[in-house]
Amino acid sequence: MLDQRAPDPFPTARDESAWTLEDWAGWRDEVRFLAGLRDAVVLAHNYQAPEIQDVADHVGDSLALSRIAAASSASTIVFAGVHFMAETAKILAPTRTVLIPDRAAGCSLADTITAEDLRVWKSQHPGAVVVAYVNTTAEVKAESDICCTSSNAVEVVESIPADREVLFLPDQFLGAHVQRVTGRRNMRIWMGECHVHADISAAGLRARVAEHPDAEVYVHPECGCTTSALWMVSQGELPAERTHVLSTGAMLEAARHSSSATVLVATEVGMLHQLRKANRTTAFEPVNSKASCRFMKMTTPSKLLRALREGRDEVVVDPAVAARARGAVQRMLDIGSTAPAPAER
Repeated sequence: MLDQRAPDPFPTARDESAWTLEDWAGWRDEVRFLAGLRDAVVLAHNYQAPEIQDVADHVGDSLALSRIAAASSASTIVFAGVHFMAETAKILAPTRTVLIPDRAAGCSLADTITAEDLRVWKSQHPGAVVVAYVNTTAEVKAESDICCTSSNAVEVVESIPADREVLFLPDQFLGAHVQRVTGRRNMRIWMGECHVHADISAAGLRARVAEHPDAEVYVHPECGCTTSALWMVSQGELPAERTHVLSTGAMLEAARHSSSATVLVATEVGMLHQLRKANRTTAFEPVNSKASCRFMKMTTPSKLLRALREGRDEVVVDPAVAARARGAVQRMLDIGSTAPAPAER
């Protein structure tokens, strides 16, 4: 039964950089109390700040958190992530209240394609199957046949008959990786990119490998260095057995079983927190220490508390758009449904 004894109200107006250990404890207590009072489940993406990850009920990648949103019985879903993630939760759980701590938390990758762009592209390729990365708006999902995440994109494309043309959007680096793995020749790729992952470069990877020649390497397929990493493997610059192209969820699973002294990680730096928690004997180091998404970091401790206190910011998706998008998202969830469970608080 919920303990109705509320902690002392926490002053969110204070500068978080000046918080003491007692302040942080008070913040965590109130977040958990209000989540219980509101019957809310708090979901946090792997790229969120460590303190947000640590107070959440579940931490994971887009696919894992989508599944939790669909299965949750909580009346409110608080999504500590970016806007398209909260939209996806609303699409899957239309009767639930979905809150995002800052409605301005967008996504540079999702912004690279609009529903109108997609309609024009489809008209140029009649009969093609549209595969939309989950990093897209609800309106784009509504124009798509099936969604995917980095953890099941290969499986999604392999599920499509070989004679069908595929329109893959919007990430060019993930698309190139999927095309390489599947060998699909009739696959068209939208030229979008995540500004953070695109800046994790081949030159940066080479420099870090030179500093840590015995390290394992984890590369997210959205990265600008993905193709270069695989070329380095083919040239003997990186050992194949120590070089892995992985979604964030797969990185976490690999970290749990790694015995390497050092792992170089090519993705947004928020991921390092979960990797380090999963394996405290391995040093997980970023390929690019500046690879931080300003949109992900818009969820601050104070804004999370405000969302729970005031019920803001609520995410609303037009019911007609949500109904059309739901089929594409559900088909994504139905593929690779045996994925590892996300981390819990």
